[in-house]
Amino acid sequence: MNTITDTKWVYRFGAGRNDGRAEMKNLLGGKGANLAEMAAIGLPVPPGFTITTEVCTHYYANARNFPAGLDAEVRAALAAIETAVGKKFGDRHQPLLVSVRSGARVSMPGMMDTVLNLGLNDLTVEGLATSSNDARFAWDSYRRFIQMYGSVVLGVDHHRFEEILDHVKFDKGVIEDTALLATDWHRVVAGYKEMVEAETGAAFPQDPWAQLWGAVGAVFQSWMTQRAVTYRRLHDIPADWGTAVNVQAMVFGNMGNDCATGVCFTRDPSTGQKVLYGEFLVNAQGEDVVAGIRTPQPLSSANAKPGETAMEAALPDVYAELLRVQAVLEKHYRDMQDIEFTVQRRQLYMLQTRNGKRTAAASLRIAVEMAEEGLIDRKEAVRRVNPAALDQLLHPTLDPKAPRTLLGKGLPASPGAASGIAVFSADEAEARAQKGESVILVRIETSPEDIHGMHAARGILTTRGGMTSHAAVVARGMGRPCVCGASGIAVDYDSRTLMASGKTVRAGETLTLDGSTGEVFVGSVAMIEPALSGDFSTLMEWADTLRRMKVRANAETPDDAETARKFGAEGIGLCRTEHMFFDPDRIIAMREMIMAADEAGRRRALARLLPYQREDFQKLFRIMAGLPVTIRLLDPPLHEFLPHGEQELAEVADALGMDMEAIRRRAVDLEEANPMLGHRGCRLGITFPEINEMQARAIFEAALAVKKETGNAPIPEVMIPLVATSRELALARAMVVNTAEAVFAEAHDRVEYQVGTMIELPRACLTADGIAAHADFFSFGTNDLTQTCLGLSRDDAGKFLPTYVDKGIFEKDPFVSVDRDGVGTLVRMACEKGRATRPELKLGVCGEHGGDPASIGFFGEVGLDYVSCSPYRVPVARLAAAQAALGAGGDRTA
Repeated sequence: MNTITDTKWVYRFGAGRNDGRAEMKNLLGGKGANLAEMAAIGLPVPPGFTITTEVCTHYYANARNFPAGLDAEVRAALAAIETAVGKKFGDRHQPLLVSVRSGARVSMPGMMDTVLNLGLNDLTVEGLATSSNDARFAWDSYRRFIQMYGSVVLGVDHHRFEEILDHVKFDKGVIEDTALLATDWHRVVAGYKEMVEAETGAAFPQDPWAQLWGAVGAVFQSWMTQRAVTYRRLHDIPADWGTAVNVQAMVFGNMGNDCATGVCFTRDPSTGQKVLYGEFLVNAQGEDVVAGIRTPQPLSSANAKPGETAMEAALPDVYAELLRVQAVLEKHYRDMQDIEFTVQRRQLYMLQTRNGKRTAAASLRIAVEMAEEGLIDRKEAVRRVNPAALDQLLHPTLDPKAPRTLLGKGLPASPGAASGIAVFSADEAEARAQKGESVILVRIETSPEDIHGMHAARGILTTRGGMTSHAAVVARGMGRPCVCGASGIAVDYDSRTLMASGKTVRAGETLTLDGSTGEVFVGSVAMIEPALSGDFSTLMEWADTLRRMKVRANAETPDDAETARKFGAEGIGLCRTEHMFFDPDRIIAMREMIMAADEAGRRRALARLLPYQREDFQKLFRIMAGLPVTIRLLDPPLHEFLPHGEQELAEVADALGMDMEAIRRRAVDLEEANPMLGHRGCRLGITFPEINEMQARAIFEAALAVKKETGNAPIPEVMIPLVATSRELALARAMVVNTAEAVFAEAHDRVEYQVGTMIELPRACLTADGIAAHADFFSFGTNDLTQTCLGLSRDDAGKFLPTYVDKGIFEKDPFVSVDRDGVGTLVRMACEKGRATRPELKLGVCGEHGGDPASIGFFGEVGLDYVSCSPYRVPVARLAAAQAALGAGGDRTA
């Protein structure tokens, strides 16, 4: 029982009283807050009430019991609905029916449960038939209620209901539900009730109040279903937020041909174009649209295909009102809206509005165009776009010149292209993806239970459903290419095949989807690099004017460097020199150096590597054209370069004039029990200084050569890895400086340069004040810093980290998003200590966290000067850095 007696559990909306507003999403959920807001600004909203998210929290904290006082508040709120609509809950003559819907503070489409037509029973259905003068409508509504309540509240498999309905339609020789008569629905209802009692051991509940509390409890329980838990994990939604429950007077889209239900967006969620985008169904209820059970019709006549009847033609007065309402909503909310509506006897009713999910391309276009229209300013436009969603724009699409074999075509539900092997279940999609296989999930229609397989798949194909079906909405939110409603393709789950146009594709064979055109192809189709839109460039320009932190790239090849520059990188923040030694022409010399018995032998081998290194650096310096280039000296332990097979051992033995046994002994001598903490990084340079001398000479000779060649001097930054003590850095710095001066003296020229260190050990953070005395810059290597701080191996921790995240031990995988409390504290400490010694100390990060938007926000807080990330993440980092400078307030809707 709740001891807080003054807590308000229920908030009313509609019929002249609105207890809530849009800004109360945390308490009322997004749906409840927006229903109150729409009613407050004069839009047609059926009256109802919201049970707050605090009830959900209480429900789970108190053994799934409701708080004291809730029953009285609900009864009072329901009485107000009765007065407003002139009907009574449970009355056998003029029955009030209600919907019961979930409503979390952020949109979770399809993840939680809904019950419509609640209040119907064997008596009230007769009253509904009489009061509506439509027995068919009344019994259709009753069968819908039994099906939804039986599935959601009583746990009966929804396919059992479909089997009964399909059997009746087969007997009648009809395909569409709308062809069934009232007597047919009598038969369906009787079959449903008989089956429910057989499945549950109890008759279907007839008491409307028992129905209501059962549905409210089911909505709260749906917050903890596996599909909802998975969705929250994928979208970083905390479990303790809970969901609200919305109880609302029913309006009916299934009373005849002057009734309808639909879903629309105020702009195209795939492209961002400023057009009303959506679908509707005549004589239907909302679940028919989003579930993909019937194929919807377009709203606009301009989008109607032969044989389709648009709402603009079928219900022109309602369509005009919908246009007016969508304009009001977009102006009021200052964002693209996702709207659910019902038409009852040509009267439009609004059932929901929320900021609409959209693709990255649409997000960019909408943000830019709304700023240009004056709805929002440029800062808000930059805040609006989720940096992580830009990944959708930065990957290959189908090459228009590539040969292809068309299998079929559906609706272009989510843009992008993907190839993979066909799988027919979500479980198989997840299992095969975990093995590294690319998969296309093929379903007749998806349901929320498929969420894990949809996330694992490269693309999704369904043969039913429209542009606002579950598959379409979820795929767009995930950035997965998706083709829906491919009705010309037949899917057979038993034989695990899909067939069309005389072609058959079996499980395990390759498919290619083009989510931008809706086409499905047999086999693989070649892909090309994406072409970024003008909106992308515009938003990036706005972001660049707002951000403080620079963005560099981790790159060591010319291709990587050119890609990084194309995406706006302002230099290289990490060039891993070890990657350069694995080329077949170089690895032998590298292995000779490792196997050499003395310094003279090592220097001979290094002399052979010097020209290669110099050429590598010259290429990078040319591409970066005067921008800073941070080059990390050799970091990994030497054993990583050693030969493994007998043939490679023989090649090294021959090159060195040594016998095989001697080579094997040398390999054994270099083996380490824990190489990650072994003879690597600056430790190599201290014990074998000639290695770092060669690399430093190559850097400075390359810099001078490019300066002479182009007249534009590079800015080399030499980074010493794995420093733990100030003395290590002092020794390494002295070697670099001495080498630089020798090269400059030989060339009678010089370039500006810096020497710094990679901070990747806890001791380096704790003693950063001493280390900073010998450093021009710190670059945080957060990959290794996370390993050494948490005592985790990133190569092995993946086996249990998901469990740690699920159990709340870590909020996120610490190798994906920086651990603020642990690793973050060390980073903050190192920044403060380093700048206390050297105020001008340059600070950056070059670990994988440099491309993670949440981590970039933290790095902005602690004062880093730049982040460095993989080339394709550079636009993500540019936008995230701007949002860090702005404080990232506002909704991110892509």
